[in-house]
Amino acid sequence: MQKKMNLMQLTFIVAVNMMGSGIIMLPANMAQVGGISLLSWIVTALGSMAIAYGFAQAGLLNQRAGGMAAYSEEAYGKSGYFLTFFLYFLSLAIGNVAIAISAVGYLSSFIPWLSSTPISTCIGVIALVWITSAANFGGPSITGKIGSITVWGVIIPVGLLSFLGWFWFSGETFSAAWDPHGLGAAHGMGSSISLTLWAFLGMESAAQNSDAVENPKRDVPLACMFGTLGAGVVYVLSTTVIQGIVPNAELAESNAPFALAYAQVFNPVVGQIIMALAVMACVGSLLGWQFTIAMTAKSAAEGRMFPAFFCRLNGMGAPVMGMVVLGVVQTLLALSTISPTLSEQFSALVNLAVVTNVIPYIIALSALFVMMKAAGVTGSKYQLNTVVTVVAMLYSVYALYASGKDAVLGGMLVTALCFLIWGFIAPRFTGPRTASVMAA
Repeated sequence: MQKKMNLMQLTFIVAVNMMGSGIIMLPANMAQVGGISLLSWIVTALGSMAIAYGFAQAGLLNQRAGGMAAYSEEAYGKSGYFLTFFLYFLSLAIGNVAIAISAVGYLSSFIPWLSSTPISTCIGVIALVWITSAANFGGPSITGKIGSITVWGVIIPVGLLSFLGWFWFSGETFSAAWDPHGLGAAHGMGSSISLTLWAFLGMESAAQNSDAVENPKRDVPLACMFGTLGAGVVYVLSTTVIQGIVPNAELAESNAPFALAYAQVFNPVVGQIIMALAVMACVGSLLGWQFTIAMTAKSAAEGRMFPAFFCRLNGMGAPVMGMVVLGVVQTLLALSTISPTLSEQFSALVNLAVVTNVIPYIIALSALFVMMKAAGVTGSKYQLNTVVTVVAMLYSVYALYASGKDAVLGGMLVTALCFLIWGFIAPRFTGPRTASVMAA
């Protein structure tokens, strides 16, 4: 028999999928609000754990391919499947551009021209998008090997700073950074919810891998919770300690916050090494996600929800045509979100990615009630699942609100476009109906 994952291995996968490159620009963005933004980690951690638990339960009741889209289909049919899939698919494309911006931010320390003007930054982002797309033409084996190595370029420096950085932590520096703009707890926390939720995206990955786990009924929910909690601890520690090492004004203006922290703790050479590791991690992460999103489009095309050309593979198993089309889409996203600074462009993309991610979360989680009824779940288990799922959905609604009117407007426009597209696709999934003619 093929050996399957145990609880520890699955928990590690969840934590790594969440951490990736999502944390790498966050300290600079959160510093623009101040240390008070750290309060959002508490709300986001609790909400994310509730979401992770909901997906874990849904994954046990529905193990069909498609993940969240398959869950949504249980309650909303094929239209729910398409809406969830399409929005989640777009969120991945938006997230790829945000990852490219993180890489450009750290690269600009070596190539200052990249951050000299918004146009030069955009050129750098678009170049990275196309370089990583073209690198995937060699097929999945190369992509997988590179990704499994480069992810440590983020995990190691962030993890070390989370625990060793406290030796250089200054309470005075942290206090000065707490609420520099006088926002207050509620406003300061709400201003950072979308940023912190961005770092937790990927929490649903345990449920997606339930068929490869030794004891899914026990291990999937536990891995979701432990993985989310573990990543949350690292996030809170790293973003807190860096606020006590680097003065807030410097941190808010930095294109490479973790490199800046290491440079202050040790010396500029160490900072340069951290920059190189971060670039490596971002490029590797982007490489993997470019292939993942192209293969996701291929699956959708095989299900007759995307154009057939997304199915075409080259001799090495890469969906080249799909990658080219997605490269164009990401290029347009980079052009449409040009901002005066890297940090502002990153924030705009993260907010939009959260909106297009959270709507599928709400749709998929709401289907859990249908799945529980079909599976005959009753008693305390039903009550626990209901309470946790309602908390997860309420948090998701709050995250939509906290993402800001511009991101919500963008998300609603994309949702409207989704229904427009579905109108043309729907006839493929509806059988002929018999018309009844009533006599006058």
